Amino acid sequence: MLKDQAKGAVVADGLSRRKFLKLSLASTLGTAVMGVGGFAYAHDIETGWVEVVHLPLELPRLPAAFDGYRLAHISDIHMGSGMTLARLHQFVDLVNAEQPDAVAITGDFVTSRPVTAALAALRDGLSRLQPRDITVAVLGNHDHWTDAAAVRHMLREAGILDISNGLHTLRRGAAMLHLAGLDDYWEGLARLGDVLAQLPREGAAVLLEHEPDFADISSATGRFDLQLSGHSHGGQVIIPLRGPLVLPTYGKKYPLGRYQVGTMIQYTTRGLGTVHPAVRFNCRPEITVFTLRAPTPPE
Repeated sequence: MLKDQAKGAVVADGLSRRKFLKLSLASTLGTAVMGVGGFAYAHDIETGWVEVVHLPLELPRLPAAFDGYRLAHISDIHMGSGMTLARLHQFVDLVNAEQPDAVAITGDFVTSRPVTAALAALRDGLSRLQPRDITVAVLGNHDHWTDAAAVRHMLREAGILDISNGLHTLRRGAAMLHLAGLDDYWEGLARLGDVLAQLPREGAAVLLEHEPDFADISSATGRFDLQLSGHSHGGQVIIPLRGPLVLPTYGKKYPLGRYQVGTMIQYTTRGLGTVHPAVRFNCRPEITVFTLRAPTPPE
């Protein structure tokens, strides 16, 4: 039923890819109002001025054995529309400096065809990630709009585990922390029922899903403690007193930062890259480092 619900939501929305891509024109118009100096800042400075966000999160089902677990989250690299290999290396170095136990990547590795050069650069940059345990990833809508099979091949070559519609369980003795992933919701490829069937009843569960607004569906299951998403880029351009200039389909309700959705925490990163035009204003790229905390035992 949940699978049908997710697939139906894509059809009901009715927003075509072409219309989605036209949204970038609105971003162009928005940056124009900043003037020449403002555009230069948004294009040349803020796109590389990454913010490392540190966030402790208490997860009710996290075993004590995983207390203090450090999970780094990045998303929306969009190699090919502003992201360079040198900048990706810089961002990866910042992730490694945080000494994470695991890294989660929530899709949109590329932007548009052709992808050959972009995937070679991604393989070079992402293979340098050095978490203690593992790097896991799911795909986003742009990955499917270009060449999903080639993106998955790149992930394998970079030593990254694709958990789209799958699960990876971390163990500390008998204690478990589950990293679950869903394929792209917008494309109707998320198979929530399949993931739930794989998920043990015990242990905290973190869900990777590219589109943040899927949180309304995932939280209703009551099984996930945290959903990590990207997709929105935080809007890329945030106008003071107005907010994000443009937000994509399934990225409008939970566009950036932390939300409480039922008993589940939803976190939407601003991502690392951009779609065209390659600008950010009042919306710096983001690396998020979560320190997961087990509940404090009652005295």
